[in-house]
Amino acid sequence: MSINENKIDKKMNNLLFEIVSRQKRVLENVLSKEYVPRTIFEDAKKLAKDDLIKVITGPRRAGKSILSILLVKDVPFTFLNLDDESLLPVLSKMENYNDLLSVMEVVYGKTKVILFDEIQNLENWELFINRLHREGYNVFVTGSNAKLLSGELATHLTGRHYEIEVLPFNFKEYLHAKEIVAVEHLSKGELLNHAMNYMISGGYPEIVIKNLNSSLYLSTLFDSTLLRDVIMRQKTRLSEKKLINISSYVINNFTGEFSYNSLKNFTGIKSVETIQKYLKALGNSYIIFELNRFSNKAKERIKSPKKFYIVDNGFVLSKSVRFSSDYGKYMENLVFSELLKRGFKPNSTLFYYKTKNNKEVDFITRQDTKTSSLIQVCYDMENLKTEEREIKALLEASSELNCDDLLLITWDKENVRNISGKKVKYVPIWKWLLV
Repeated sequence: MSINENKIDKKMNNLLFEIVSRQKRVLENVLSKEYVPRTIFEDAKKLAKDDLIKVITGPRRAGKSILSILLVKDVPFTFLNLDDESLLPVLSKMENYNDLLSVMEVVYGKTKVILFDEIQNLENWELFINRLHREGYNVFVTGSNAKLLSGELATHLTGRHYEIEVLPFNFKEYLHAKEIVAVEHLSKGELLNHAMNYMISGGYPEIVIKNLNSSLYLSTLFDSTLLRDVIMRQKTRLSEKKLINISSYVINNFTGEFSYNSLKNFTGIKSVETIQKYLKALGNSYIIFELNRFSNKAKERIKSPKKFYIVDNGFVLSKSVRFSSDYGKYMENLVFSELLKRGFKPNSTLFYYKTKNNKEVDFITRQDTKTSSLIQVCYDMENLKTEEREIKALLEASSELNCDDLLLITWDKENVRNISGKKVKYVPIWKWLLV
């Protein structure tokens, strides 16, 4: 190596040392605080000591970093935040990441536990992580793009990683953040007020804990996600204008059925394949989810109309053209997002359904090859015709899918009805969220 090259390496390593040291000081401040216990923490903790790679994914600002840090805080560990604008130019000049590991060891000491935050920002990260795993490191990585679970990850880490998905607060976590730990002391009216606020404003941790303006916060977060995790992360070129049009359509038509052709006509995009590419990019960034109609025939599942859902209800309020007072849609989206938090996977263990008579059931859950539950969501139970319509759909689907676990999630009505030998359970939304 020439003298000049040696000077460049020293300068780069000194800068890297300063950045990692600064991040360590920030980390120490993070560790000094108390946090809302996450429902998934205990299950995630069981995986923490395993030697497989832990991949913590989910939308930005949902709490991935905090959960990951809490998982490793009881043992010596090394940490690097790759969502740092001062760090990436330095790393981009490296032929390999041996110098990075050396600097991290100087700052943190020798340890075999290592946590990389927002790993997708690191070039060729999958090869690097795979090498660390082979060398005996206990590796944790976080990322805000579901592409981590496909493509590079699937190619290089097949069978050697766990996925831990972190989503915005569920209702239990929301109440805990509001310092309400004795739910049984709340009146029904108080619980419904909290449920309404949670249903409209959503469960993003920072909003809930700091009582921030959810509309402003989430509007900024949404735009940032589009730019950083959709536009900038795609290898193929995406039009920002077309992406905004598609995302706007989704948010203003959440919970509704759609076809790729209807989206093509709305946006003026010429091909269905392009529409699918944009929707996949939005889905990879945890903004929207597509839900297929269930059928035992794969071809019918693919061809049937889809439904749109949003990762958090707060995005609807912040980005829709006008506020919708259709609380039924908010409730349906809330139930969908809660099912995600309970581990159901869209188009694998979670679908919607239409009977042979074209009656819709909002959600069906699947276990192995069987339908395990049928779920109908209804905000307005005052109208008898509406109630009977929801019940008829459940009963028809029950016969067609051979499933007797029938649930009607209501706003505040609780009941059990025995109809034609079938039991239909009415459960208020707040009670179902607290199960």
